Amino acid sequence: MSETLPEPIDDPETAPAAAPAPRPLSLRGRAFKGLALTPEPPLPEWLAGLDAALKRSPTLLKGRAVILDCAQLKPEPDALETLMAELKARGIAVLGIEGIDAVASGLPPLLVQGRPSDTVEIPAAPAEPEPQVVTSITVEGSVRSGQSVINPTGDVTVMGSVSSGAEILAGGSIHVYGALRGRAIAGAARNPRARIYCRKFEPELLGIDRLVRTAEDMGTALRGKAAQVWLDGGNIRMASLD
Repeated sequence: MSETLPEPIDDPETAPAAAPAPRPLSLRGRAFKGLALTPEPPLPEWLAGLDAALKRSPTLLKGRAVILDCAQLKPEPDALETLMAELKARGIAVLGIEGIDAVASGLPPLLVQGRPSDTVEIPAAPAEPEPQVVTSITVEGSVRSGQSVINPTGDVTVMGSVSSGAEILAGGSIHVYGALRGRAIAGAARNPRARIYCRKFEPELLGIDRLVRTAEDMGTALRGKAAQVWLDGGNIRMASLD
């Protein structure tokens, strides 16, 4: 006797799940600001100008999206690859290329329909400082109390004396052929080699470069004598000229 097998019943718990329908691919346009480099012939001169701009402002193109606009240069494929190598050597990452018909494989993509935006100002080259003219001043007589003689670029020579309450300030050295009783500051132009000379040492204050000594710090060993003052190892030194 034969038996008829029951037909299989679909069990929702054991049946394989149907594959989900693929989601449609979504493409969106997005605009970003970038800087456009526009090389011009002759290329070596343009690269020299680029180097000068990067020297004045090393962060000018650092971390920026850079577009290479070749509309004026119109380079051949080999020349374009050479230009890209030059830019890479300067740390410039090119996001895309525009202004030509096609680019070779391995280069950034071709961009079209770019719109001009604001111009980025490149820092101007700093002006060369004008050389200072070193001059010397000679005072034929004496410098009286309350008077000041200032020469920030050179020496000061006083043929007479410097009275108490008078002041001499020089970018270079100070020479006093009489008595020095006032204030004398030499080397005011950051000149540590400046010196002070006098025939009679009785100053109220001495200074060379940024160091000073008052009368209380000088002692009496040189008082009334011919003396010179200079810097030695960051210290003010004094000695007799006799």
